[in-house]
Amino acid sequence: MRMSKLFVQTLREYPSDAEVISHKLLVRAGYIRKLANGIYNYLPLMQRVLKKVEDIVREEMDNAGAQELLMPFVQPAELWQESGRWDVYGKELMRLKDRHSREMCLGPTHEEVITSIAREGIHSYKQLPVNLYQIQSKFRDEIRPRFGLLRGREFIMKDAYSFDADEEGLDKSYNIMAEAYKRIFERCGLETKMVQSDSGAIGGSVSHEFMVLVNENAENNAGENDVFYCTKCGYSANSNHAVSVLNPVETDGHFDSAKIVDTPDTHSIEELSKFLNIPQSVICKCLIYVVDGKYIAALIRGDRTIEETKLMNAFQGNDIRIARNDEIEEIMTNSGYTAVAGFIGPKGLKNVELIADETVKDLKNFVIGINQNDKHLIGANWGVDVELPQKITDIRLVEENDRCIDCGASLKVTKGIEVGNIFKLGTKYSKAMNAAFTDKDGQEKPFIMGCYGIGITRTAAAAVERHHDEYGIKWPLAIAPFTVIVVPVSDQDEIQMKVAEDIYNKLLNANVEVLIDDRAERAGVKLKDADLIGIPYRITVGKTIKDNLIEFKNRSNGETETITPDEAVRRIIEIIK
Repeated sequence: MRMSKLFVQTLREYPSDAEVISHKLLVRAGYIRKLANGIYNYLPLMQRVLKKVEDIVREEMDNAGAQELLMPFVQPAELWQESGRWDVYGKELMRLKDRHSREMCLGPTHEEVITSIAREGIHSYKQLPVNLYQIQSKFRDEIRPRFGLLRGREFIMKDAYSFDADEEGLDKSYNIMAEAYKRIFERCGLETKMVQSDSGAIGGSVSHEFMVLVNENAENNAGENDVFYCTKCGYSANSNHAVSVLNPVETDGHFDSAKIVDTPDTHSIEELSKFLNIPQSVICKCLIYVVDGKYIAALIRGDRTIEETKLMNAFQGNDIRIARNDEIEEIMTNSGYTAVAGFIGPKGLKNVELIADETVKDLKNFVIGINQNDKHLIGANWGVDVELPQKITDIRLVEENDRCIDCGASLKVTKGIEVGNIFKLGTKYSKAMNAAFTDKDGQEKPFIMGCYGIGITRTAAAAVERHHDEYGIKWPLAIAPFTVIVVPVSDQDEIQMKVAEDIYNKLLNANVEVLIDDRAERAGVKLKDADLIGIPYRITVGKTIKDNLIEFKNRSNGETETITPDEAVRRIIEIIK
């Protein structure tokens, strides 16, 4: 391909609406262009990258025994109503009606469709196991699309679905996919960590995410999730699923007896701790949430933070948010109180479900709100001064240096970008949609299902997050749009142009994906564009060609060599073998 013919427009400046480096570089280097909020055109360079990623995914999925199909992007509401997700999925589901007023949606995922296919096409245990996958555009109407391709509304995804006769079969299918994913991301030049995660709206009993770890200190860090991991035993989990052994704290010795005291203007745990001159761990804080429209009062030790996904899952909810001031006022009024946030306690709350984190059950002589402004109860004890909620579970956010649940070592934390996920769905969809097969005893049983997703566009963006420098992108060779770019320094120099064309043609004949910058541009522009676009290797033909020498540059490490044109061609051909 010739740069003079390539449809690409690089920019001098980063786009003003871009926050993370992958978004900035993909726009500036001419890979994508914004069409609408969270929706992007994939320009020729990007399409080449995405096709490389897709090819790797297809090869590994096919080698793992999966079969490719293609399902409709538009789905009928009836299938979602069968599974029970039509009313609970949330506003991310783009709903519409056709000309006959039939309700439809744009597919954010395809569990319902694939289950209907299996229901119609798989009838006997002899046909199992089956793994079907597709690569297709998806649409989720994100409330705040950001980070370019990392959190867009429309995106390309590989989603696979396994059907087995029993849990043992699912375990095998799950492990096969996990190993395939490791190979896929390794081939894409991405080091990933497989971490335990929350199943979210997909559902299921077990799930893992494949996270690309990013440098927390890097400018414009795109890491969207905290990943907690143990360097001793290998335990790792996303923040919404991570658990730990909680270090015990001493709560006795601060108060002699239970009594109500004045605590003016102590709206936060920090202010209350400072006012009473006690550690935050002696305080039991009460926070009001709204889960699927229901009020929830969550109790947790003052020095810890609630993990909202855990809290939502404790009530099998689909949507969670902190209560607004007017909602807290409504609760207080209905309960006969007037307290504002900061002074709320669990006692006497009406039409509010209570839940306590495990951190509070062993508290003694602690401090807690009593639904009176500027007052708290000190020296409180469960069963004497206040009742411990019946619902007690882990709803806390793990923190760095908490002890590993498996081996007791200190946990570390870093940021990660999710590029893939795998779920054990079990019978969540097959039971709801009456998708069954006949087993060897002639009994009808629901399919045991698994679900496996890879974000094609996310993987490409994550590669840019991991592989770039101040000059531009540094694509891993396997997914780069071209292997090498040939740059004649002066298009007016006949010898430079002749040698550059000769190198270009030899590489073309060797089936190398090669780009030649034949534009009538200054050398500086050409070299800067080559680095910005991120082609792995650059062959620069300049004044040294009079001595039969060119510059050979490795974009990944920045190393340059002066070698002959023939040696440069030989090097590139060896690299792609």
